Amino acid sequence: MFISKRCGPVFTLTLLNPRYWLSWLGLSIGFLVSLLPNRTRHFLGRRVGNLIYKYHSKRHTIVKTNLTISFPQLSDLELEAMTQKHLQWYACALIDYTLFFFASKRRLSQLLEIEGRQHIDEALKNNQSIIIMLAHSVMLEFAPAALGLHYNSYGSYKTSKNPVIDWMIARSRCRHVKFVVSRDEGMRKLVKSLVPNQLLIFLPDEDLGKNNAVFAPFFNKSKATLTTPARLAKLGKARCLPTFAWYDTETNKYKIQIAPPLKNGSNDYPGKDKIENATTLNKALEDLIRQHPEQYMWTMKLFRTRPENEDAIY
Repeated sequence: MFISKRCGPVFTLTLLNPRYWLSWLGLSIGFLVSLLPNRTRHFLGRRVGNLIYKYHSKRHTIVKTNLTISFPQLSDLELEAMTQKHLQWYACALIDYTLFFFASKRRLSQLLEIEGRQHIDEALKNNQSIIIMLAHSVMLEFAPAALGLHYNSYGSYKTSKNPVIDWMIARSRCRHVKFVVSRDEGMRKLVKSLVPNQLLIFLPDEDLGKNNAVFAPFFNKSKATLTTPARLAKLGKARCLPTFAWYDTETNKYKIQIAPPLKNGSNDYPGKDKIENATTLNKALEDLIRQHPEQYMWTMKLFRTRPENEDAIY
């Protein structure tokens, strides 16, 4: 759908085909939901999350398995409570997509707050390229929206199987970032665009298999961790800033927390050792996740890829 360097999804008449009418109906309802106050949307989200917790056994099992691995100190009752709380936040985020889709920039700007902007500003002052290493939190879509208010930003994207939803997500992202690059286009265009005064937003924590990955600790388990972030940083001579997006119930704002630049101990990141680079990245993301663990994307199969001598987890 997209060509890098231009941001603007192309609407075609095929999207009006009758087989997509239910998608359009859903988006119409979503528009009405987006008009609701945050607390009302999240009230609905918690109710939907409870239904997922109760009836979606597969998702329930994945979340609890991840939490059992990552927080071995929790009792069974605590694990169940955290699983339910996470699925509530997961559903809240799904409903909050309506805000991302339909809310005006002015309304969003009043709901967004960035913590740690000094790390970006310092890199820009030193004329350095910047990679935002954005963790897969449930509220991650609000990070590009917040960053786009203050900086030129771009990132990669993964297409959706539903072309209407794909068009809507792309359209919404393009309201906030300068352009996007398809994952299918590879690293070249990401690196080519990695220049000072332009932020690359990259999601580094998904398990995409053994290709371009090494096993490194993540919480209490070895995880297939992408080597792509370190290669991007090296090729673009970029400063890498771990980042986490979350919803603050006290201020009723979506907060984007930016941590200090990655370093391998006292040495620069990235170094020559792939495992050390991956370990450094995972540890920095883990530190952010531990602050708001219920809002991390535990629905992902984070430990799906295993070393040859280990059994499957899921």
